Amino acid sequence: MKPRRLPLPLSLTKTLSTRISRSLQTAENAAASAVITSLLPPANLSPPPPPPPPLSSLSAAADSPPISGAQLTTSGFSSVPHLRPHLLPYCSSFRSPDLARKFFDVIPNPDLVSWSALISNYVRIGLTREALLAFKKMQTLGIRSNEFTLPTLLKACSAASDFIAGTQIHAVAIVTGFESDVFVANTLIVMYAGFGLLSDSRKLFDGIAGRNVVSWNALLAGHVKNDQCEEAVGLFSEMVMSGIRPNEFGFSCVLNACTASQDLRHGREVHGYLTRLGYDSDPFTSNALVDMYAKLGNINAAAVVFKGIARPDIVSWNAFIAGCVLHGHDNWALRLLLDMRRSGILPNVFTLSSILKACAGTGMLFLGQQIHGNLIKAGSDSDMFVGVGIVDMYAKCDHLGDARKAFDSIPEKDTISWNALISGCSHSGNDQEALFLFLKMRLEGLSFNRTTLSAILKSIASLQATNVSKDVHALALKAGFLSDPHVVNGLIDAYGKCNCIEEAAGVFRECSFGDVVAFTSIITAYSLSGQGEEAMKLFYEMANQELKPDSFALSSLLNACASLSAYEQGKQIHVHVLKMGFMSDGFSGNALVNMFRTAYFYRILLLQLKLLKIFSRQLWRVIPV
Repeated sequence: MKPRRLPLPLSLTKTLSTRISRSLQTAENAAASAVITSLLPPANLSPPPPPPPPLSSLSAAADSPPISGAQLTTSGFSSVPHLRPHLLPYCSSFRSPDLARKFFDVIPNPDLVSWSALISNYVRIGLTREALLAFKKMQTLGIRSNEFTLPTLLKACSAASDFIAGTQIHAVAIVTGFESDVFVANTLIVMYAGFGLLSDSRKLFDGIAGRNVVSWNALLAGHVKNDQCEEAVGLFSEMVMSGIRPNEFGFSCVLNACTASQDLRHGREVHGYLTRLGYDSDPFTSNALVDMYAKLGNINAAAVVFKGIARPDIVSWNAFIAGCVLHGHDNWALRLLLDMRRSGILPNVFTLSSILKACAGTGMLFLGQQIHGNLIKAGSDSDMFVGVGIVDMYAKCDHLGDARKAFDSIPEKDTISWNALISGCSHSGNDQEALFLFLKMRLEGLSFNRTTLSAILKSIASLQATNVSKDVHALALKAGFLSDPHVVNGLIDAYGKCNCIEEAAGVFRECSFGDVVAFTSIITAYSLSGQGEEAMKLFYEMANQELKPDSFALSSLLNACASLSAYEQGKQIHVHVLKMGFMSDGFSGNALVNMFRTAYFYRILLLQLKLLKIFSRQLWRVIPV
């Protein structure tokens, strides 16, 4: 019978196993020490410094007060050559650029790796000038750059907007033979594109033997940055045809190009392509899609893409909300804000600025005041971008006193902030105040833009201020704004309301375009002045150019027909109103009532109104029975 082994307690078992493992480890360490001792210098030499602690111990002390270069030296780190370059970026975690330099200075004979680490550290924390000075010092010491140092230096030149230094480093790349390196060449493409030299970027791009997706992205982003959006879309097609598979950055670039050029057709094609490649679930690409559809007015498509995002971030919400506000879907934007808060995402300054515009559009003064209060508590009300939104909200809600207070609280007022107050006054019918503010803005030496002129011309039209309209016309001509559709249409409308038909016709003839708004403005001007025949001629010219009139143009034409007793032409325009679905529109409906009442054909109109189930009190009030 075998003797039974007594079961040992669990703690004793662990203790024994631990002791055995320690004994084995001690034996192994002793054997290893014997081997290492045979490789060490003789014992009469001074002992080496103690080994430095692991780098992980440094990361734990990142929140501690800054330490000096001497402390790093005495700690033993500087004695380990392969650790020196790793310590330089660590020093920047203390947010003290001097610390990295002090530690660098105590390194004996720093090599290329150390210099590269120092330069990279400077560029990473935004000290581009110091990075370039370090490069010059490195050159004087005869240390040659490599394919890793040069891209960092080129990024420094781009960040510092130092074109001369960039060309000098490009020359160094040529001399050292690194210009053909794909990493260096890609950075050169980005740099030259940043300086607006797209032809030079293209030459460098064409010279790259092994172009990769980064090369294409660099050139693509350069074209988008320089507003060459149509060319960017062509480049994207060229990249796809060459067999390069785009990544999320390339897709976002071409989608931004489609957005800027208002090219919804190509944007949809890109959407289909990225869906086939599986990038539709990528947050970066999805945000670009939401932004494109929202800004181009296809809010329903933006909503579909937005709902497909698993976890929308603040960028996703902001793009959707801003698009809704841009195209007048203010109530939708306000609902999105509630959904955003329910999802646990806090709005930022950009979100609240968009919501302030929605409050202005819907007249929701109370909500706008609440947002204003929250911005004051957060200390963001002095931000120029936010301040403009607050001014615009109060002005369009007809609280000009609060708008003026918000305007006065903006530290540095620019054209955009002045435009917000002027546009608000014009929108709320305070036209005299709008003109006074424009004069004050000019006296303070600030420049104006098309938004300023459009708002002022609207007030001029309301006041029928003929002399002021001519002065603003001269300003627009001198500043080169007569090629802008908004300014031209505003001038035609202002001259028309001032009964200056010749001036209005002159502006219309001299403009290089003829859109629906321009035709509508000049047709309305002729109709108001009783020149119905000229209005009808312009209508036929508009039809020859295949431009579809809007309800304003048709209502002006109907009024012209009524004044001319041209009832046959009026019937033809009536057909247009029916075909285009403008019967329920107040402008067209009232004009039809006016014409048919004059012609005593109102029974025909009465029958049509009943068939279409249009029951506008204002409309029925003027129909004779």
